[in-house]
Amino acid sequence: MSTQLLIVVGLVFVALSFDFINGFHDAANSIATVVSTRVLSPGQAVVWAAFFNFVAAFGFGTAVAKTIGTGMIDIKAVTFGVIFGGLIGAIVWDLITWYFGLPTSSSHALIGGYAGAAVARAFSFDVITPSGWSKTLIFIVVSPLIGLIAGLGLMTATFWIFRRFSPVRIDKWFRRLQLASAALFSLSHGTNDAQKTMGIIAGVLFTAHMIPSFTIPLWVILAAHAAIALGTLFGGWRIIHTMGSKITKLQPVGGFAAETGAAIAIFTATHFGIPVSTTHAITGSIVGVGATRRLSAVRWGIASQIVWAWVLTIPAAAIIGACAFWAARFFGAQ
Repeated sequence: MSTQLLIVVGLVFVALSFDFINGFHDAANSIATVVSTRVLSPGQAVVWAAFFNFVAAFGFGTAVAKTIGTGMIDIKAVTFGVIFGGLIGAIVWDLITWYFGLPTSSSHALIGGYAGAAVARAFSFDVITPSGWSKTLIFIVVSPLIGLIAGLGLMTATFWIFRRFSPVRIDKWFRRLQLASAALFSLSHGTNDAQKTMGIIAGVLFTAHMIPSFTIPLWVILAAHAAIALGTLFGGWRIIHTMGSKITKLQPVGGFAAETGAAIAIFTATHFGIPVSTTHAITGSIVGVGATRRLSAVRWGIASQIVWAWVLTIPAAAIIGACAFWAARFFGAQ
């Protein structure tokens, strides 16, 4: 086996490890609401979410993968060392925020680490592609706002439509409907987040001249979805507690509105090939649902801590990614 092939295999393994950690870290996004409302047990919820994370492999395209692979960093500046540094930056930041129970964006950790490693190699910001970054940075603000507005609107509409129904009857119906909304959100999470790892793996294959153009092979699609689904099965329970109960208290009707609102935001971004944060979308949607009762129903102190973690994610992952690249270069990587 040649040295290059060993490097490719190693980088694909690291990329799939990130994908697994992404699923593990972001399991809270998919199941926190359905667990906190007691519609499903934690064990049932992770299986439900993991299944739809994998099913998302079929029929949702690869636009986000191509944005990650070619739309964020000049593809000519990408080397094995840059890819390795980017992945390590994302993995380390995900593990740090998981330890503190903060629902940050694995997507933004990945693009931050990737950019930090590329800039460290080039000693210049010219390797960054402005068009790809502008869409992503805009959606850092837009995706939680879409989630918030959708969650708020759905919750308000539900209150009005079912205003003459008894709370027991509403609770019974929305316990069933929340199974559908949880599936929809897990589907949106799988299709957007797994594509980011696909883009990185395709970058490895393209850099190694193993594919003639930047396309996503079928085995890469299936492997990425399998890894994120497996990670979801193990669930990041620290973050699930934050998402499911610390931000605001949810009932099944609120869980349905939050999951559906967030899914709308994520599918919108995926359609346009934008690597959006599923964490931002679901957090904004949960806040919107909580605000329908009263503003004090949202624990704004917890929400502010989460926002600060969002702000720090890209620069922190970039610094870690740059350090990882320099460490790899010390051992001979380019």
